[in-house]
Order: sequence, then structure tokens, then C-alpha cells
Amino acid sequence: MLPPELQPRSFRPYISSSISAPSFYRGGGDAYPSPSPSPNSASSFYAGSGSGSSRGSASRSLNKSSRFSPSSFAHNARIAVALVPSAAFLLDLGGTPVLATLTLGLMVSYILDSLNFKPGSFFAVWFSLIAAQIAFFFSSSLLLSTFNSLSIGLLASFVCAITNFFLGVWVSLQFRWIQIEYPTIVLALERLLFACVPIIASSIFTWATVSAVGMVNAAYYLMSFNCFFYWVFSLPRLSSFKMKQEVSYHGGEVPDESLILGQLESCFHTLNLLFLPLLFHIASHYSIIFSSTASICDLFLLFFIPFLFQLYASTRGALWWVTKNDRQMHSIRLVNGAIALLVVVLCLEVRVVFHSFSRYIQVPPPLNYLLVTITMLGGAAAGGAYALGMVSDAFSSLAFTALAVLVSAAGAIVVGFPVLFIPLPSVAGFYLARFFTKKSLSSYFAFVVLGSLMVTWFVMHNYWDLNIWMAGMSLKSFCKLIVGSVILAMAVPGLALLPPKLHFLTEACLVSHSLLLCYVENRFFNYSNVYYYGMEDDVMYPSYMVIMTTFLGLALVRRLSMDYRIGPKAVWILTCLYCSKLAMLFMASKAVLWVSAVLLLAVSPPLLLYKDKSRTASKMKPWQAYAHAGVVALAVWFCRETIFEALQWWNGRPPSDGLLLGTCILLTGLACVPIVALHFSNAMSAKRCLLLLVATGALFILMQPPIPMSWTYSSDIIKAARQSSDDISIYGFIASKPTWPAWLLIAAILLTLAAISSILPIKYIVELRTFYSIAIGIALGVYISAEYFLQAAILHFLIVVTMVCTCVFVVFTHFPSASSTKLLPWVFALLVALFPVTYLLEGQVRNNKSLLGDGGVGDLEVEDNKLALLLAVEGARTSLLGLYAAIFMLIALEIKFELASLIREKVTERGGLTHSQSGQSGSASAPPRLRFMQQRRASTVPTFTIKRMAAEGAWMPAVGNVATIMCFAICLILNVNLTGGSNRAIFFLAPILLLLNQDSDFVAGFGDKQRYFPVTVAISGYLVLTALYTIWEDVWHGNPGWGLEIGGPDWFFAVKNLALLILTFPSHILFNRFVWSYTKQPDLMPLLTVPLNIPSIIITDVLKIKILGLLGIIYSLAQYLISKQQHISGLKYI
Repeated sequence: MLPPELQPRSFRPYISSSISAPSFYRGGGDAYPSPSPSPNSASSFYAGSGSGSSRGSASRSLNKSSRFSPSSFAHNARIAVALVPSAAFLLDLGGTPVLATLTLGLMVSYILDSLNFKPGSFFAVWFSLIAAQIAFFFSSSLLLSTFNSLSIGLLASFVCAITNFFLGVWVSLQFRWIQIEYPTIVLALERLLFACVPIIASSIFTWATVSAVGMVNAAYYLMSFNCFFYWVFSLPRLSSFKMKQEVSYHGGEVPDESLILGQLESCFHTLNLLFLPLLFHIASHYSIIFSSTASICDLFLLFFIPFLFQLYASTRGALWWVTKNDRQMHSIRLVNGAIALLVVVLCLEVRVVFHSFSRYIQVPPPLNYLLVTITMLGGAAAGGAYALGMVSDAFSSLAFTALAVLVSAAGAIVVGFPVLFIPLPSVAGFYLARFFTKKSLSSYFAFVVLGSLMVTWFVMHNYWDLNIWMAGMSLKSFCKLIVGSVILAMAVPGLALLPPKLHFLTEACLVSHSLLLCYVENRFFNYSNVYYYGMEDDVMYPSYMVIMTTFLGLALVRRLSMDYRIGPKAVWILTCLYCSKLAMLFMASKAVLWVSAVLLLAVSPPLLLYKDKSRTASKMKPWQAYAHAGVVALAVWFCRETIFEALQWWNGRPPSDGLLLGTCILLTGLACVPIVALHFSNAMSAKRCLLLLVATGALFILMQPPIPMSWTYSSDIIKAARQSSDDISIYGFIASKPTWPAWLLIAAILLTLAAISSILPIKYIVELRTFYSIAIGIALGVYISAEYFLQAAILHFLIVVTMVCTCVFVVFTHFPSASSTKLLPWVFALLVALFPVTYLLEGQVRNNKSLLGDGGVGDLEVEDNKLALLLAVEGARTSLLGLYAAIFMLIALEIKFELASLIREKVTERGGLTHSQSGQSGSASAPPRLRFMQQRRASTVPTFTIKRMAAEGAWMPAVGNVATIMCFAICLILNVNLTGGSNRAIFFLAPILLLLNQDSDFVAGFGDKQRYFPVTVAISGYLVLTALYTIWEDVWHGNPGWGLEIGGPDWFFAVKNLALLILTFPSHILFNRFVWSYTKQPDLMPLLTVPLNIPSIIITDVLKIKILGLLGIIYSLAQYLISKQQHISGLKYI
């Protein structure tokens, strides 16, 4: 039988729908239809049909082969399950070099893909993987230190390399153009992935597991992963690239060509499943392989457990390559399964039961061996017969019931159940068998009651009287929890089969069980000690148990939800409870589980409770959104202590009140994102409020402003953490810096965001715009003064005035008013005038203060004070230069943006003239109310048209150019002061000149065509001037007179480097002329200047001349290529 995607109905061969399997009520219509027997004997696992109208009749006897159909790769989830964890493990082995190399390569690939350069993106992915593999080889040290054996190291390196290769193959299948151009290669790559990935992935997974838990049971880990990946990849799967019409059949057979794997690959997977774990165990334990009976049993188990799994997988078509006759396959399963089951049961008795649980066997030998064998072998035989559909008539049902009764009685005798009450487990076994054969729910609940009594007796008989404390509680309390959890788990299957009206019982049972599980695991994981008769020892509840129970619980919830056994509210609660357990793995806090559960319950309703888009009532209503947001805020406030502990764990010291409050606000905002994104995506007001909330939290985290005591609520945990004297003993007493200016910066940023998001309507109200700009300027000015210029009080006023002028200029340039265009040039002039006044006044004020305070001080102290004063003045003036550079940059950007908007408006007006008549007719046909609103909006929105610019705003290009030039000059001064004149800085500073505009006063004839000319000229000029200065500085050595001797070393140095500097001029002159005019020149002219730059690169002693030479070569080649491209474009146009 094939998997569900190859057949329309799920069925098992030789299973009667009337006797063998229960057919209780199933909600959800045809989601899980009842099983049906195979109608014929010809290859039942090939029987399949399509769905809907796409069904077509075909058979394997078709003469034509299956055609290729480009489509998306349909098996990404299966490949991701195997390769994504493997890649994560290899990244952990490789470390930072591999991660950095891969990140850089994938960024290049993403950029190329965004530029629609698909082949380049494809090759970038492969080159990044190759580079990452080379980095992995040099950084992981597999051959040197990880393994003692060179052969094992080489094998591990090969496995890592082949995993990297399969990652590249998987990524290659995502490119549609490869599917179209190379269909045969795509089919081969798909088959290669399915043939090799399960073998490689099981090896990588086993390697990772052995690295974590040890080598003792490595063969069993490999066996488990082999079985898992065999089920995922080796069952017959349809290819993603076959024509859908050719794989949709009605009663026919699916051809072999439509399957991904062929007979050879399937046979190889079977051999790998059966023999690789056994051979691995023999190779790793060859010295003790026959040392004991348990070691011999390991050999049998490692072969026959995968063999049993293989036989079970054959019911899904895993052995289609052996035979296609159903009766032969059934005989193979029956005979081989019986033998394998006998061997496995006997080996488990020796290896597990008598080895680990012998203290619970209350029967003396040899009777204990007989009864344990009857219990295990009988139970396994009954389960296997039912799974294979052999319980199909009255006689087989009677034998199944008798076997269940016998197994129950034998198991009860083995564990020491009183002989007087032996009928109790026998009756329980009878009811369980009756449930499977007669589909009687009452029989199952009778089994639950009787089974609960037996479990209770077993726990009380073995553990009740022990005086042991585990995880901070007595063993008796723990036994109560375990018994309650087992009873709830036994009741769930029966409750799940009840009619839909009683599904609330299933939900209540599952929620109760998950709460018990969370409580027990939280106690065992966070209270990891055991007390036994005066002895205390550490017992660690393993992390993998938390992970395993979490994912098992999530899988159970998903299955019950798909079967419509539980409702969305139960899915929501259970998902949050199971996911909250994972928080224990990251933070050692006793309350983190419950806090995580509360947060998830508060955050997840928009994702889990309203996700059904097929229903009209799935979207939230406004009052529900407000309620959920309030619940989120309350949940975050309730969890503040755990948030405090998390921040303390992250920072290594108690967080401040501002950081704690900001984190709470940020978490509240992020938790409300699903509400707005999923249910109110069209509500702009909700998005704006959410933006302000998130920004407020982020600003509180970054700035950490002082919080008034009345705003804070410090619990005992927070107070105890902050009363520690460790900080003083480690760091000493630290002088506190005033932090109140942070409130001003926060207020300014929030007001700016409110204005940008139109929460503050400054666009329509001139008075509000004025108050807004002045308030922002005062806030920023006071913040800068208090934060960076505390010494000079007179500067505070000038800095505040500067920031007010800047804010007024920027705001009214972006949103002009009726009279702002006349006043803004004067505001900019005042700003320019304040720059030298503030710069010079800074040093003068400090000098005056120093002179007034120098009376009665010694000469040595005066010199120290002067040095400190000089350094302080230099630092303050550098800060002022940086401030004014930022101001002029902002003004230049704003003017550039406004001029570009005006140009677009002019183009739009020209294009709209042809549609003016249609626009007028459309406006006339609009309703009167709508026309009135349009006229009102047009009258209130400030406009700055082309005509008004020509009349009143002609100053804008000149002001923008002045701001750009001043910003560039100040940045050059800062470069000299801070870096000593770095050569690289000019390449970052020259692009500032792109903000220059065309105007009739300063830069006549400068237009959009020449926008790159200032950049290239500035780079060339700066490098030439600094090269001349370097030559002069190296030759004169600070001598005031003429220090050159004709023919001396300094004279030779100067002449040589000046000559080499002059050789670089032709390339730079030609390229700058070309950038200004873009006129075509002879093709050989730029290339002829290339050799002139080579001596400058090789011979010169000045680094700047080398840069000029290299830049000249780049300029010449760029000019040649651009001219060539222009010529080709012109020919195409002609």
C-alpha cells in the first residue's frame, strides 16, 4: 500500500471494516474515510486515483514515458527535516569562520537574485558553499584533534563535504530556470537527494547524539534515525516534476517512472536499514561483542528490530520492488514477522526486562521466565495480528480475546498481584479485547477503571512506604501525581471517541494531564535533588526528556485537532502549555514555565483562535482587540519578576528601572503585533499606535531614563537583587551622571514619530507646526547641552537657538506655509552665523574661567590646568564640528528631497494636461459631499508648486549647495582632527557632494547629468593635495629654511615622487572631463593612459600616489567600458 498521496483511500490489506477495527464517529466529513479492502490482487500498493476533475485513466502499459513538468519542489519539508539540523550541526562544528563565509556568500546570492540575475545567484550559492567547506576544513580540526584515527577523520570530513553538496543540490532545485533548461538533470538531482540524504542524515544525527550523550548506545541511535528517515524518504513517493495528468489515475497502476526512487535505490535503502546499525555496533564494540548474553542480544535486536519495522513499512508499499502480488507479500510479512517477533521478544526479556526490572518480578525461576515470555510474546503476537488485519472473523476474535485475557493474568502474576484478585486483570484484558473487536466504548471505560485500580495497587505496593524526598516533595506526593497522570492518559483515547457534544471531556482531560506533566517536569528539572535516609544526591532530569515530551504532546494535539476530536480553544491552551516547557531549557528559574505559559496564552489568541479565514467570524472585533491588548499588558506586568531575572541573567547585574520598564513596554508592543497584522491590517491608526508603543519600549531600553519612585513597583525579589554589595566591591563607587536629559531625547523622538505617522496633524495646522518645531528644537538643544557641554553655560543658549533654527527650517521646508518661504533664508543665515560664534566662544569662555581660577596656584598646577583646558577645548570644539556637520547634512538632504519632489510634480503636471478634461468630468460626476471634502483637503494641504518656487523659493538650490559644501568641509576637518587625514575617508566623504543642486548663483551649468563630477573631482583633488603635502612634510622635516641639496637624497625623493604624481594626471583629467560631459572620445585614449599609472604604483614611496595610480587605472577602464556601452546602445537605437 502506498502513502496517502498515492492513493485516495487509506486502507490495510486483509482488514475487515466490520470486525477488525473500530469505526466510531469521526468529525470533519471525509477527512478520514473508513477503510476499505483491496478489490483485486494486482499490486494494491499501486492502486491510486486523483481527486476532483483532474482524474484521468492511464496504466503502466502506456507507450509514452512520463513527461517532465516544471513546478515547485514538493518535498521541501522532507528534505528540510534531514538537512537543516545537519547544517546547524556542521555550523556549530565550523564556528564563526564558516558562518561568516556562508552569510557573506548568501547575501551576495540574495542581492543577485533581487536584481533578477538568476544564474549569478545560482553560482553565488554554490561558490559560497564551496568557500564555507574550505573554511570548515581549516577551522573544524576534524583530522587533527577531534578523532584519534586518521581514517575516521577522513570519513567524517567526507560526510561533512557530501552534506554540504546535498545542501547545494537542494537549493538548486528551487531555481525554476534550471527546471526549464535542464529537465533531465533536475530529475536526476531529485532522485539523488532521496537516495543519499537518508543515509547521510542518519549518520550526522547519530554523530550529534553521540557527541551529546556518549557512545555506549550509539548503534541504537543509528537504528532509530535509520528507521525514521527510511519512513520519510524510502516509501514510494511521486516525483515533483511529472505531469499531473499522468500521475492521476482511476483504478490503474502508477508507473515506475513516476516514482522518485527505483528498485536499486529501494534495495540499497533496505540493506542500509537492516545491516548498517549491526555493522556499526560490531565495529565499535568488537572487543566485548560476545562477552555476555546481553551483548549477544544486542546483535539480534539491532538486526530484527529494523526487520520488523521494514515489514510494517511494507504495508505502505516499502517492498514494492520485491513483489507486486499481495498474497505473496502477506505471506512474507506473516512468516518473517513471526520469526522476527519471537527473536525480538526473547532478546528484550534478557536485555531489558530481567536486566533492569528484575526487582519487580515476584515469581521465582523458572516460572518467571515462562510467565514473562507468555506476557511479552502473547501481547506482541496479539498486537501484530491486529495490526496486520488478521482479526477478521469470529474465531480470530475469540482467539484474540483469549490471548488478551491470558496475557493480562500472566502479567499480573509476574508483578506479584494477589492471587485472590487475579480475575481483575483478566477481566480488564477481556474488556480491552472486546473494545478492539466489538467497538464498544463501555468496554474501554471498564478497562480504564480496572486498569487504574491495578496501576494504583502497583504504585502503592512498590513505592508508597519509601521515605524518599524527590524534587522538594515526598515520594507519596509524587506517586499521587503519577497515578493521576496515568489515569488521565488512559481515559483520553476513550473520551476522544465520544460524540462531538462530549468532546469537552476530552479537552478537560488533556488540559489536566498537560498541567500535571508541566508541574512534575518543572519540579524535577528545577529542584534536582533527592533525599534518602539521611543521604542527599543530585538527580538531573535530562533535557532531552523535556524536549521529547514537548514534541510528543504537540504531535498528539495536532493529530486530535486534524481528526476534529478537540476544539480550537483546547488546541490553544495545550499548545501554550507544551511550548512553555521549552523555556526551562534556557533559563534557570522556578517560575519561568508558568510565566511563559501565561505570556503565550496572552499572546497567541490572534494566531490560534482566529486563524480560520474561511469563516466570516474568524476576524477579531475591535472590542476583542482592546480586550486582548489589555490581557497582554496585564500578563507582562504579572511576569515582571521573571523578566527582571532574565535581564539580570543576560546582563550579569540587576537591570535599571528604565530597562525593566522598557522591556515590558517592548514585549507588550511585540505581543500586540499579531493582533494588528492579522486582524486590523487596514487600520492605520492601530499601526501608528503600535509603532509608538514599540518605539517607546525600544527608547526606554536604549536610553534607560530615571524612573520616579512612584512609577515603580519593586517586589521582594527585585529589592533583594538590588541590595547586593557585589557591584561596589567589584566596580567601586562610580560617579553618577545626570540621566534626566534622556527624557528630552525620548520625547523628541516620539513627537517626531507621531508627526511622521500623522498622529499629530502638523501638516494641516500651521500653528501646531510652529509649536512642534520649537518644542523639538528646545528638547534637542537642552539634551545636547546637558549631555555634552556641561561646563559652558553661555553656550547652552546658543546651542538651543541653533537646534530651534534647524528644526524650524527642516519642518517648514517640508511643510511650507504662506510666509515661510520668505523667512527660511534668514533662518538659515542665522544658523550659518551661529556656527563660528559658537565655535570660537567655546574656547574663549573656558579660557576666561581658567584665568579667573588660577590665582594662588603653583606653576606646575597651572601647566596641568592649561593642558587639561586645551584638551577640553579641543574635545568640545570637535563635538561642535560634528553637531554642525550633522545639521548641514540634514538641511542638504531635506532640500534635495524637496527639489526632487518638485521635479516629479512638474513631470506629473505635464503628463496630466492630457487628462485634465476627463478629470474634470469625473470630479463633476462625483457626489457633492465627496467634492466638498476634496476641495477642503486641497485647500488645507500646503502646496509648494513650481510657480511658487520660481517666485519665492529660488533660494533653495543655493542654500542646499551652501549646506552641502559646509558639511563636506567640516567632515574634512574632522577627518584631520580624528584620524590624522585618513586616505580611505575621502571615499566615504566625497559622496556628500551628490547633494549639490543646480542653481544660477554658485554652480552654473550643473545639472543631473554632472552629478558625479564633484565626487570624482573631490577624490582626485584631495589625493593630489595630500600627496603634495606628504612630500613637502617628508622633505623639509620642519626646517624653516631651504633644506634641499641639489642631488641629495631629499632632492631625489621629491623629484621622483613629483614626477610619478604628474604621471597620474592624464587618467584623472580625462575621466573627470568625461564625467562632466559624457562626450565620446577615441577608444584608445583612455587605454593609452593606463601604462602611465603603473610606475606610480610600483616605484613611488608615497601611499597616496599609489592610490592615485590604481584609481587612474580604474578610471581609464571604466571610461572605456562606459563609452563602449554607449556606442553599442546607440547602434541598437539606430
